[in-house]
Amino acid sequence: MLRLVEIDRYNYLSVLDLSVSPEQKSFVASNQYSLAQAYVQPECVPLALYAENKPIGFAMYSLDENDHQYWIYRLMIDQRYQGVGYGREAMKLLIERIRKLTDDEHKRIYISFEPENEIAKALYESLGFVPDGRILYGEVVYFLEL
Repeated sequence: MLRLVEIDRYNYLSVLDLSVSPEQKSFVASNQYSLAQAYVQPECVPLALYAENKPIGFAMYSLDENDHQYWIYRLMIDQRYQGVGYGREAMKLLIERIRKLTDDEHKRIYISFEPENEIAKALYESLGFVPDGRILYGEVVYFLEL
């Protein structure tokens, strides 16, 4: 069973040790970069993904300061734990967590990804995300209507 865990002084080094395979590195920012981003952008919520009391991935979401919408900024599963459904389970947990935060003004969750990342595209579409027609910083933008 997967769970979302706040990152703190006791587990951040374990999160920093997680990484995707070399061929996936162009698809997702490193956890080091993401934690630095969360430090300077306090609206970001970085979370470790734990399975059986061990960190297996990282996620981060935010109520974006620019467009005032919820975004899932990061999702990564360590290369040793890919292919067993953790990405899907993590997305469902994130969607449910954000759903509880939404109000009449925030009824969508946005996500963006590299156009070449067919695995991410298939995952997001299978969860109900659809393209919104934008490309931001070279990434396609999808949204999920809540």
